[in-house]
Amino acid sequence: MSTPNKPAPVTPVLTKRWLSPNSWSIRTYEQLEGYTAIRKALKGTPEQLVELVKASGLRGRGGAGFPAGVKWSFMPPNEDKPHYLVINADEGEPGTCKDIPLMMADPHSLIEGCIIASYAMRAHHCFIYVRGEALHCIRRLNAAVREAYDAGYLGKDILGSGYDLDIVVHAGAGAYICGEETALLDSLEGRRGQPRLKPPFPAAAGLYAAPTTVNNVETIASVPFIVNGGSDWFRTMGTEKSPGPKIYSISGHVTNPGQYEAPLGTTLRELLDMAGGMKDGVPLKFWTPGGSSTPMFTAEHLDVPLDFEGAAEAGSMLGTTAVMVFNETVSVPWAVMKWTQFYEHESCGKCTPCREGTYWLTGILERMVAGEGTESDIDTLLDICDNILGRSFCALGDGAVSPITSGIKYFRNEFLALCEKNRKRNPELVGAQPGVQS
Repeated sequence: MSTPNKPAPVTPVLTKRWLSPNSWSIRTYEQLEGYTAIRKALKGTPEQLVELVKASGLRGRGGAGFPAGVKWSFMPPNEDKPHYLVINADEGEPGTCKDIPLMMADPHSLIEGCIIASYAMRAHHCFIYVRGEALHCIRRLNAAVREAYDAGYLGKDILGSGYDLDIVVHAGAGAYICGEETALLDSLEGRRGQPRLKPPFPAAAGLYAAPTTVNNVETIASVPFIVNGGSDWFRTMGTEKSPGPKIYSISGHVTNPGQYEAPLGTTLRELLDMAGGMKDGVPLKFWTPGGSSTPMFTAEHLDVPLDFEGAAEAGSMLGTTAVMVFNETVSVPWAVMKWTQFYEHESCGKCTPCREGTYWLTGILERMVAGEGTESDIDTLLDICDNILGRSFCALGDGAVSPITSGIKYFRNEFLALCEKNRKRNPELVGAQPGVQS
């Protein structure tokens, strides 16, 4: 057991090759146990692999935390239609920066995971959908895929097993909405990225209306380690319901921001210790456990276990473990406004609650931060959030309201202080309706 002041030592799993010379090359990868898992996997049956991943308890690392093995089992056993594996490497959530470093430092771990997962789901085509702005990452992945083809790990009759697989690296068009799995599929098909109505779910009718599984980069990169180490070994890390290691992206006012691998269930107190503490000693004010679309936490939540259950019980979500740390110099209404501006810009416009709601939320917050808000604006913000939450077509709307509702919950006094400034400057506005100019 670790104490609040001294985290237990962590043996790297997902990041163990990152600091090796030329870690992205197939030569380094093979020297460090690379491409040994597919040899074991291809000797078994697809059903055995699905059961292994189920037994490991691996949960989706893209934010939702859905059990990966269960998701794989949704794929139909017959092959009347082609089966597809699609890797979601869009990574557009503010503060999230774990998948691109993983693909840059160790792309072959993702490729090997793709081969194993594709074999388990009887897929012969795999697509890695990378955020279009990440050109360096796209080039490195393409080079790694070429190396894998040349070495016989991709293409026809992989390692003499009779199994064929092709991998395509696809550059996205740079839209946050394409992180939503069905919007990603529309974009991959060459259409505008917008979420689809579910059902049908991708496992029944996904890419090109064929059975498809969409998984996050970190989820699939974990698979070779599970095949080599076994499900019991994987469960020695993390918690009972959230097993395994996790890459935490720590940014903001910490001494050493970056990627930190730790077992699921690690607390912010432990992560801050790894990251050298708060920068310049300025105390912590608020933070996000999983990016800006997860409700914020405060200094009171330092010891919340950062796993799927712990974050939810404390009133937030684990999300993508994008831990953004803010010290006491930051205005909460200003930070909330900046995040809301992002969501307004990235709303695809398909549904009214998100399209119109984010527009009005941004307008009110901008007015408040400019010192022109009234107390009734706070109630209006919460009312708009209530009309977006659970009513938008996809999770973007739900994520957009999280910073606002949690910000007002923990720091209502800061929002009120902005209104107080306006009241002192314009006494005639007391009781004015929100949005009405006097």
